Amino acid sequence: MTVADSLPRCIALRIALAARRLPDTSSGRLLSILLTALDEPLTEDKLNGLTVKDLKMAADGALREVDGALLRQALSDLKGENEVDEAAEIPQPQPYREGDIPHSIRVACASNGGERLDGHFGSCARFLIYQVSATETRLIAVRSASNVARLSIDHSADRVALIADCDLLCVLSIGGPAAARVVNSGVHPIKRAWPGQAQPVLDELQAVLAGDPPPWLARIIGRASTVQSPVEIEEAS
Repeated sequence: MTVADSLPRCIALRIALAARRLPDTSSGRLLSILLTALDEPLTEDKLNGLTVKDLKMAADGALREVDGALLRQALSDLKGENEVDEAAEIPQPQPYREGDIPHSIRVACASNGGERLDGHFGSCARFLIYQVSATETRLIAVRSASNVARLSIDHSADRVALIADCDLLCVLSIGGPAAARVVNSGVHPIKRAWPGQAQPVLDELQAVLAGDPPPWLARIIGRASTVQSPVEIEEAS
């Protein structure tokens, strides 16, 4: 019997959830890092005492390039702090036909639970697809990414294909090569600094659409614009 086979179910689930937060990190790789940091047996008490510094030291440089916000979220997963969010019911999309919402844009939000914007592009569980205009926001699809092979960010074509019909992509984090793929597919990536509900971000976009949107956004919705400055939300680099 392997170490993984002998893990309590609750700990195995936490490791799987935390690994999903971290790009290019399988559950087996994360388990190896945890065993280096904490030794056997892995217990809830040991996980509760774990720090981001412990993870980085045990990873021996493997997590050096991972965004700090993602590491903190993964640590919260390991401690069971996000179990309620992860168990949140998957939202149900509303009926939509092309043209139902005039002058709208299609927005993909990387999500791991409920109607939250809390996912990394390369590891989120699903993409929530919204149709957004100045006067209406509608969830029109929920696209699972769980079965998409988690290869390196440079090989994220399957995830790009899931959102290829969208105009904007909202994520908590996205790597440079993946962002380039998204841009090349005609989707504009926007990175948020912290996890939270998707609705405030959508409200922010609605406010931009209701005003005088920047030229690139005005072109999408078929309006003229006099604004020369970029949209005032944090864009992925």
